[in-house]
Amino acid sequence: MAQEGVQLDQETFSCSICLDLLKDPVTIPCGHSYCMTCINTHWDGEDQEGIHSCRQCRKTFRPRPDLAKNIMLAALVEELKKTGLQAAPADHHYAGPEDVSCDFCTGRKRKAVKSCLFCPASYCENHLQPHYDVPPLKKHQLVEPSKNLQENICSRHDEVMKMFCRTDQQSICYLCSVEEHKGHDTVSAAAEDTERQKELEVSRLNIQQRIQDRQTDVKLLQQELKDIKVSADKTVEDSEEMFRELIHLIQNRSSEVEQQIRSQQVIEENRVRELQEKLEQEIRDLERKDAELKQLSDTPDHSQFLHNYPSVSALSESTHSSSISIRPLRHFEDVVKDVKEVKEEIQEVLKDTWECTSQMISLPDVLLSQPQPTTRADFLRYSCGFSLDPDTAHPQLFFSNGDRKVSVVEYSVNHPYHPDRFSFYYQVLSKDCLIGRSYWEVEMTGLVNVAVAYKSIRRLADESAFGMFDDSWSLESYNNSFEFMHDGVRTPVSGPRSSRIGVYLDHSAGILSFYSVSETMTLLHTVQTTFTEPLYPGLSLYCTGVTAEIII
Repeated sequence: MAQEGVQLDQETFSCSICLDLLKDPVTIPCGHSYCMTCINTHWDGEDQEGIHSCRQCRKTFRPRPDLAKNIMLAALVEELKKTGLQAAPADHHYAGPEDVSCDFCTGRKRKAVKSCLFCPASYCENHLQPHYDVPPLKKHQLVEPSKNLQENICSRHDEVMKMFCRTDQQSICYLCSVEEHKGHDTVSAAAEDTERQKELEVSRLNIQQRIQDRQTDVKLLQQELKDIKVSADKTVEDSEEMFRELIHLIQNRSSEVEQQIRSQQVIEENRVRELQEKLEQEIRDLERKDAELKQLSDTPDHSQFLHNYPSVSALSESTHSSSISIRPLRHFEDVVKDVKEVKEEIQEVLKDTWECTSQMISLPDVLLSQPQPTTRADFLRYSCGFSLDPDTAHPQLFFSNGDRKVSVVEYSVNHPYHPDRFSFYYQVLSKDCLIGRSYWEVEMTGLVNVAVAYKSIRRLADESAFGMFDDSWSLESYNNSFEFMHDGVRTPVSGPRSSRIGVYLDHSAGILSFYSVSETMTLLHTVQTTFTEPLYPGLSLYCTGVTAEIII
């Protein structure tokens, strides 16, 4: 009970505006007290000029009352502070700055629990009770407390807007429907609300479906992340294993070569030592013979000299050459040459393979589909500007314009031997492989076969023709028409003749398209497949005098 008394005292000496203990309390003519700052701020903000009201009882004053500090109240408040009592904590039943207050409470207003769209007003629990008890009020529509009830009142007729004009798409009152909105498509607000709720429900269902779809996509992406890691780890593991095997193979071959060299070294050294021993023995024999001859030569007795001379055997012919050719550090130069050639071949293979492998690794895997190009300007965004590879060219192909133009000549061009060279057809591949999206155009005179192929395409005999097997795709000019060829299957293609052919490749999407290019682009043929290796553009020229040039 004592606590309740304290609470009463605290509320009694609190300002109904700031809900805190009074500061510089003043009492206005109606008897209610406020903080001096709070009541001055309240009066400064009132709209009606010259009329000032009490925040609690709504009594008005004209002119604005003079305010003086209430000494007694100030003393009582100070005494409360000295005794350690503080202003009562805000009761959760009373409205705060962010709450909707009851329109019927006097003094300190309570929180509204409902708003009535018909009245329109907001009510606390006590003042709302008649809406539950009085039959006419039971028909009113109650909603959650709202500060925007005035938006439901027609500014022109001061009536609740219970109608909706579909023509003008706005809420109106009944009087509006028979006056300025007369003849419009009008319905009750409840009916329109029902229709909008149906539309809202459809929208929500669509949103929920999209949420489910996106959640499914997120799960797929999460799985994709796991798959990427697993694939990357597996690829690294496999590649490391293959490189280890390759290194092991090279090391074994190196050991074999070393062993063979050492074995041959022993043989050669033994041969040399044997020859050396024979020569040294011959030297000793010659030195002994020389000593005998010298002794005979020094005999003073002529008769004795002549008597002993026949006993000295004649000098035998040497069984060895008078000169030996020495080739220091060149005994195994052929081996060094062969190993060097192997090294260069491996470097070339690794270089060619790594360029394409590097491109494939760095190529982004597009998860969301992107539109394919439709205009020439779109295609030109993917122009790749490659050059042709003379190492793959038939010996009778002549290059110019930075290896971008090729023609067939009657003589064999001085091309060095290369294992990648075509030897049967007048064909050539590009230097660079293509990954991702690429576009190029070929300007030609005469019959030219425009193609793409894997690096592994055959190079010998008639099996090397573009389109003959599943390792190449080609568009052939043939008797003023076109033929598409792949895996030995020929497909007639119709379209306008042009000296320029455009080729579009989307490697990851498996799309290969050929176009006839003049002032406009005309699609000739499209392939939808799966490319398992990087692709190289190729050209095949039919006879002497035919030329083809990579323009874009």
